[in-house]
Amino acid sequence: MTLDELLNLVSPDNGPHIRIDSRLVRQGDIFVAVEGTVCDGHDFIDQAVANGAKYVVCQSAPESRHSEAAQVIIVKDSAEAAGLLSMAAAGNPAVQLTNLAVTGTNGKTTVAFLVRSIIQNAGHKCGLIGTVTYDTCAGHGHDAPLTTPDCLTIAEMAAEMVKNGAEYMAIEASSHALSQNRLAGLNFQAAAFTNLTGDHLDYHKTEEDYLAAKTRLFKALSPDATAVLNRQSPHAEVIAGQTRAGILWYAIDDQAGRHKADVTAHIESMDTGGTTFTIEHAGQKQRVKSPLLGRHNVSNSLAAAGLCLAAGFDLETVARGLSAPQTIPGRLEKVDRPALGGKGGEFTVLIDYAHTDDALKNVLSTLKPLCRGRLILVFGCGGDRDRTKRPRMARVAEQLADLVIVTSDNPRTEKPQDIINEIIVGFESGAAIPAAALRETRDEGRETRHEPRSSPPCVAGFAEQGATKIIEPDRRKAIELAMELAASDDIVLIAGKGHETYQIVGKRKFDFSDKKVAQECLGNSG
Repeated sequence: MTLDELLNLVSPDNGPHIRIDSRLVRQGDIFVAVEGTVCDGHDFIDQAVANGAKYVVCQSAPESRHSEAAQVIIVKDSAEAAGLLSMAAAGNPAVQLTNLAVTGTNGKTTVAFLVRSIIQNAGHKCGLIGTVTYDTCAGHGHDAPLTTPDCLTIAEMAAEMVKNGAEYMAIEASSHALSQNRLAGLNFQAAAFTNLTGDHLDYHKTEEDYLAAKTRLFKALSPDATAVLNRQSPHAEVIAGQTRAGILWYAIDDQAGRHKADVTAHIESMDTGGTTFTIEHAGQKQRVKSPLLGRHNVSNSLAAAGLCLAAGFDLETVARGLSAPQTIPGRLEKVDRPALGGKGGEFTVLIDYAHTDDALKNVLSTLKPLCRGRLILVFGCGGDRDRTKRPRMARVAEQLADLVIVTSDNPRTEKPQDIINEIIVGFESGAAIPAAALRETRDEGRETRHEPRSSPPCVAGFAEQGATKIIEPDRRKAIELAMELAASDDIVLIAGKGHETYQIVGKRKFDFSDKKVAQECLGNSG
């Protein structure tokens, strides 16, 4: 039997089920042995057959005789076969959708949300699969455990989107998913590339491999598709040389250099209320009043615009969608707060998902000129992830923030203090002082003056001691500390976790939300 013959057997009504996890196989199922990062499905063919698999799709012939109980189909790429079979089993719903993808180190979520905003404001339904949510146009979203899920989940969600009246699907394509070919079986009308910066080298090992994973999305585009590429990224030139698709370049006009772009933006103004810019394409101009802050979000807006232009929307429709009021969870999201009469005025609290040095630089560079007081930063780095970015993030923090509080992110199986030690190596001037030591110093001073000892987190005297870099491993205490130190006109940025509602310590996941903790602190201060 060939793969094509097997595809003809699969249907959403009564065809065999597709499985990529041998533990889920039942009588008559199709088991596809996919090579993963931790496990290789080929090692579990016997288990799948024992559980009742009638068909086995794999890249090499099984060595065990037990596999003779199933029909074996050898393919060149079992991940691609799994994608094709998954879509066939769901009724090929992706064929009924205009599929748009975005990849890059930073900006994927913002671009995907903006694409959905443009399309929805034009009166159409657009499903979304990405870091923050899986939205199948059912009136509510689902929490996203992975930026890009496996092929079975994508097929199921695409089918739900079609059932719910969607005409478009926007997908964030992570480098992990692309390297594992999770998007096989999908034809994209357009795909956008935002940027490539230092991240995920724990997985990809080298920047070349990291870029190669991103490039796979564009290699797979058909000649009548569109590659929407960032003219300001040198990596985009590599992608442009390896795609068959037509290319639509985008750039902020004063950064395009000697190269021309097809979609450009001219920034007119930026303040805490948002950004106003003019977008230009094919001789037409439209004004955009975006609620988003930062040059990086203007670039993200251009990427979203390029995807929607490639999907057939006009520039006026694109500008209207980009100007629509919206909040992108955990992306420079403002935390609502009561008036703090006791503290002498208002300060601003923002949370952001920035967890690379480039993303942190973009966010801090945006906030710095808008801040009339001090820019206070709380950040950490995730455990069991790319360690090379830790000192780089410290250097960015030191250069752009007035006060830095280093804390835990998701330490996972690493010791929080070990991660912090690798972060603070990047500080070039002045030592980072443990919060506990500052509290002790302050309390000892109070005792010599016969004043009552303070109890954490009441640490407003830290500023008097001249501390500009503080270590507080407990993330909740770090956020509380930032609130205690904030004064009128200050901006507090809590970076790294953004929309996440959990913290991973060891192998356990605990409820934890930067936004919720900040709101609790602000409520108590009020």
